[in-house]
Amino acid sequence: MVNNSTLLYFRSSISTKLIPAIYIIVTLIGIPANAIILKMLFSRARTVCTAIFYTNLAITDLLFCLMLPFKAAYHLNGNNWIFGEAMCRIMTIFFYGNMYCSILLLMSISISRYIAIVHPFIYRSLPKRTCAILLCALVWITVLTFMIPFLINKQTHDLRKPPLVTCNDLYEISADAFQFTYFISLAVFGYLIAFSVITFCYVSIIRTLGTHNQKWYLYLKITILLLIIFTLCFTPSNIILIIHQVRYHYTKMDDMYGSYLIALCFSSLNSCLDPFLYFLMSEITKPSNKYAKINKLHKETDMKLLAS
Repeated sequence: MVNNSTLLYFRSSISTKLIPAIYIIVTLIGIPANAIILKMLFSRARTVCTAIFYTNLAITDLLFCLMLPFKAAYHLNGNNWIFGEAMCRIMTIFFYGNMYCSILLLMSISISRYIAIVHPFIYRSLPKRTCAILLCALVWITVLTFMIPFLINKQTHDLRKPPLVTCNDLYEISADAFQFTYFISLAVFGYLIAFSVITFCYVSIIRTLGTHNQKWYLYLKITILLLIIFTLCFTPSNIILIIHQVRYHYTKMDDMYGSYLIALCFSSLNSCLDPFLYFLMSEITKPSNKYAKINKLHKETDMKLLAS
């Protein structure tokens, strides 16, 4: 049994036309964009630390985009899942896993940049490759651990009116206490804390550099792009999730669930926006023109000496 607001969502053009259209656009843009980023990372990455972080970010975005056609087909089919329980669980893991994996990887990148700019002496003494690998491994372990409930719990539900098989759009009332604790923890640890850390890191970087530094403007653009990503993709779904879970847990009202699912759809746009972060970051790590000229002069001198 589902309430009227949920039924209206299932039957609305938003869930059967707008949401799948967004997923199709994300798929068409996200797959080639992240494939290009991976090719660039493997062929001419400038720093090992940057390559490790952005390789993980591009992989999670690419895998997510490859799974999105199943989600689009589900909505185009009138919110009727035809791919079976196992595939629904996998799709759900990829959907939530991509969001929180992306957020935590962006947090890891911001921490790395913060230490490099604000505490350069500490940064120089760190084993950068090892730290980057460990941070990425910790992110994957944390996210996969949080995804276990989606793996072990039933995600599809058969409805009589209308006759649909839903995928991750409903959950058992008997699981309310666990759902409340789980989703609140997911939003707090996967979003609120991470966003606070990212904001602190980039504000500190901008203040440390000052307007006289040529990299100040690039870091300002990165900060603005991150704010756009969080404002458009991550903030609405997580804030609505917290409000919805609190209201449902204490009042049994779930009239915001349709709004949450729409906001969750927009979270997929991060897979198209993340590649732009790499391009901005690559500009920061690109050697300056002066350094490039000096390096070229040294090489030409070495060649002349060898020839003589």
